[in-house]
Amino acid sequence: MTAPRRPAGPPMGGPGRMMMGVGGPPAKLEDFKGSTKRLLRMLAPDRLVVGLVLVFGVLSVGLSVIGPWLLGKATDVIFTGIVGQQIPAGTTKEQAVANLRAQGNDRFADLLQALDNVVPGHGIDFARLQRVLLWVALVYIGAWIFGLLQARLTTVVVQRTVYRLREQVSAKLSRLPLSYFDQQSRGEVLSRATNDTDNIAMTLQQSLSMLLTSLLTIIAVLGAMFWISPLLAVIALVTVPVSVLVTARIGKRSQPQFVKQWASTGKLNGHIEEMFTGHSVVKIFGRQNEAAKTFEEHNDALYSASFRAQFISGLIQPAMMFIGNLNYVLVAVVGGLRVASGSLSLGDVQAFIQYSRQFSQPLTQVASMANLVQSGVASAERVFQILDAAEQSPEPASPARPERVVGKVTFEHVSFRYDPDEPLIEDLSLTVAPGQTVAIVGPTGAGKTTLVNLIMRFYDLTGGRILLDDVDIATMSRDELREQIGMVLQDTWLFQGTIAENLAYGADHPTRDKIVAAAEAAHADRFVRTLPEGYETVIDEEGAGVSAGEKQLITIARAFLAEPTILILDEATSSVDTRTEVLIQRAMSTLRAGRTSFVIAHRLSTIRDADLILVMEHGSIVEQGTHDSLLAAGGAYARLYSAQFAAAAVEVE
Repeated sequence: MTAPRRPAGPPMGGPGRMMMGVGGPPAKLEDFKGSTKRLLRMLAPDRLVVGLVLVFGVLSVGLSVIGPWLLGKATDVIFTGIVGQQIPAGTTKEQAVANLRAQGNDRFADLLQALDNVVPGHGIDFARLQRVLLWVALVYIGAWIFGLLQARLTTVVVQRTVYRLREQVSAKLSRLPLSYFDQQSRGEVLSRATNDTDNIAMTLQQSLSMLLTSLLTIIAVLGAMFWISPLLAVIALVTVPVSVLVTARIGKRSQPQFVKQWASTGKLNGHIEEMFTGHSVVKIFGRQNEAAKTFEEHNDALYSASFRAQFISGLIQPAMMFIGNLNYVLVAVVGGLRVASGSLSLGDVQAFIQYSRQFSQPLTQVASMANLVQSGVASAERVFQILDAAEQSPEPASPARPERVVGKVTFEHVSFRYDPDEPLIEDLSLTVAPGQTVAIVGPTGAGKTTLVNLIMRFYDLTGGRILLDDVDIATMSRDELREQIGMVLQDTWLFQGTIAENLAYGADHPTRDKIVAAAEAAHADRFVRTLPEGYETVIDEEGAGVSAGEKQLITIARAFLAEPTILILDEATSSVDTRTEVLIQRAMSTLRAGRTSFVIAHRLSTIRDADLILVMEHGSIVEQGTHDSLLAAGGAYARLYSAQFAAAAVEVE
């Protein structure tokens, strides 16, 4: 069964445009906080692994924070050794301090008094220094191992989460009504399902581990800084409010640009998809320049939004580095004065300066991640719009089914409208007996295709009901209903695969003999055998290598193979030549035998043998009867018939 064609009637924004009021991207993030929380809640199924990520993060950060303190101890060992060499051997530390004060060198005396483990006349204790450095090496190796484990588990969590998100999007797309796709460009939907999902994966991968590590580092380093020197810690914290203010101001300006960036990406993808799909038509009508101009406009809009988003958000990191350097200068100056006064050891100041760097670095990282997080949340909101879109009506809890499917179709006071304010079909009643062939004719937009789409339950009725063998189709499952129906459309649909696989698409594991028999019945076997690989010839979704008429023969053979109870033919022979059309008409007569058939046709000469002809205008049946009776009535059908043959006569002349 081929994919349903877009019916005439539903509201559209035109090619390449989407209905901004129906699922289009917002001008700005509607709920940044809510979308962020929802995205994080998607990690819940892996909460145990997330817990391990947190544990390994704490261990890695904890060991990384211990490292500078140990290095400070190593510095103290070196410094005390150098100072000890300058004191005459045989004197005590107290005597050396008293001598210095007597000489008026109070600053050096204060420094010496604050030092521990100074041995006059002795140099650097290399054994102790070796032990300290060994601990430093072990601490940093441990931090690296735990960081590696954290990164590994973070990758597992992110990829599992995005895997589930892709599953949800795929399942959601299968549950969305046809009207949703009528109101969206395919490129926009594909962009949300692929590009935006990939951007979410990149955002989670890069930000989750880094954000967790940065926050833990800020907390641990801040504690170490207060432990070493509350005064220096307060000085270091002075720059934090400035950092927060700068980040918030810049982030507020860059956030709308990221939304525009991904909205522009969707529009560009939609245009590319449409132009690539219809590249032959574009070339035939010489619209390459217009297509290129539209592409340039979308590309310029994407460039502009992306440039603004990246440039504005990129200001965060240099601004934070500048503030961090100011912090470094303040700490170095005040710390040097504290060492000179003997209030702190040189190793403590060195450790504090390292902590100051460690403190400003995660702040810079968190700030620089603002653009990444905003981009990811913007994509998440676009994907969530798909997940939150209204689905088709749910299947009944206990689906009904006919006791025996024979193909009786009844319309009881059926009403339908795409737009609530514009009725299309009103109070239509009709009964089609099993095995009857019903032809539906009328001008474009009369509701012919809509009528058969309602039988397929592609749309839900506005009023009334449709019965299949006296069972309301609304009480049946869609799958079971559509199993009874074979549909061949004017617009052919093929997928990348062999011709045999395309033929077998509508059947359940058919044998090769059945595939060939169906192709022979649809008169497709002859051209298939002329191809290099016959039935194993691979074609793509565009049907490259086969003509439009041959593609239609494949879709007709697909309907033969499905052996449906009800057959729907929507201008199914419009792309074949006259001789092939005659052959297909004969084959269709065989296929329709014993089956209820609905035939939509514009060429009235192809439906003369129909059991019942319905003439539709403005969604209503204005005439019904056989070919001869309708001609004799001299009404709408007779006018259509006469107009066709008059046009044919004019063409001949």
